[in-house]
Amino acid sequence: MTHSPLSALAVGVAFAKIIAALAFAAVPQAASAEAPAAAAASANASAHGHVEVAGAAIHYQLYGDPKVGGTPLLVLHGAFMNADAMKPLITPFAGSRPVIAIDARGHGRSGGVDGPLSYDRMADDAAAVLDKLGVEKADVLGYSMGGSTAVALAIKHPGRVGKQVILSATSRLDGWYPEVLAGIAHLTPDVFAGSPIDSEYKRLSPAPEKFPVLVENIKALDATPFGWSDAAIRAIPGKTMVIIGDADGVTLDHAIALFKLRGGGDVAAATQGFLTESPRARLAILPATSHIGIMAETPAIAAMVVPFLDDKAPPPPSF
Repeated sequence: MTHSPLSALAVGVAFAKIIAALAFAAVPQAASAEAPAAAAASANASAHGHVEVAGAAIHYQLYGDPKVGGTPLLVLHGAFMNADAMKPLITPFAGSRPVIAIDARGHGRSGGVDGPLSYDRMADDAAAVLDKLGVEKADVLGYSMGGSTAVALAIKHPGRVGKQVILSATSRLDGWYPEVLAGIAHLTPDVFAGSPIDSEYKRLSPAPEKFPVLVENIKALDATPFGWSDAAIRAIPGKTMVIIGDADGVTLDHAIALFKLRGGGDVAAATQGFLTESPRARLAILPATSHIGIMAETPAIAAMVVPFLDDKAPPPPSF
């Protein structure tokens, strides 16, 4: 059975409406599903501020002291979101390590920016925040747009990045299903009217009237081919964990290819039947989980990511 271009377009537009309706609606649900007991019950930012970078004031939130308590974790949100929306994914980690969360250029408290968005530009913004906070190296967890920014950060500033958690994100534009990109291409500010995305932007942005600019910038970002060479992906020095849902907007083929480029699929480890050391790459595909639904899977994500960040080797067999 084949699908006509019209039916594919209809699927894309429907996906766009789902983004507008549910992207933030998922966050309160995730917040109520608290992470494992070892995590902090509730994390509150200990400091916040702005860093002036290339015509934008990039806002950051700091949980804990970045110079105490091990390698900080930098958290990068998805398109149309802000650092507050990542609270469900900040709380599980803030009890055991410093966490830095950024409002991306044009988003949230870093809003009101007219210039175009690019992953290289947002990677430089993140590096500037690390500079401001005196952080030489950070682990990075990025969701969706933030995950692609995390890849760009690791490639452009390899000495600044330790481990990377790429959550529902791609290293190439064609890692997304075409229908997803078609849906984004048909977004308009009116689609978001009255949605949590609209109200959050108005609440936080220093220029709330510029939401239409953000919509056009996101559409342009997701219409512009991007990607890094296989050699550049392989050369990233830190370890990587790739996490997607099995009903994600990211294709399964892309997630597996990224996992392999980062050192996954080691034949020697597979053939011996068990792991004797922490692997260079890890892959998780969450069942019955969509691109937005993955934000409600905080306990499962934390349970996998904390051992990865702590570089714990899988337990040996007990038989």
